[in-house]
Amino acid sequence: MTTRWDEIRAQCQAFHEQHPQVWELFVRFSFEKINAGFQHYSVKGIFERIRWETAEADNPGGFKINNNYTAFYARRFHAMYPQHDGFFRLRTQTSEGQSATNLPELTPGYFDTRRI
Repeated sequence: MTTRWDEIRAQCQAFHEQHPQVWELFVRFSFEKINAGFQHYSVKGIFERIRWETAEADNPGGFKINNNYTAFYARRFHAMYPQHDGFFRLRTQTSEGQSATNLPELTPGYFDTRRI
């Protein structure tokens, strides 16, 4: 990997292949907003809805969705449904200009969950 963007993209692609149901929910929830008359919507809002619908109680030990993936899901949606290009407002992906970290993706196990 040469850039941070390459790393995140590879991680996102691996996640996407392991959890195709996330893409199905992403498309479903995006079209719910489109069909409700929204011209634009928050990709982060869609991700939070997916998290809500697949909460840990219903998905013990299940997947976690990394916020780094939002840009890739939004761009994929625009590519797959070009008639809705612009539904998600996109920013420049600054990771394209950053060197690769060559570090593994952080998972929930990396965080201290002890209560203080």
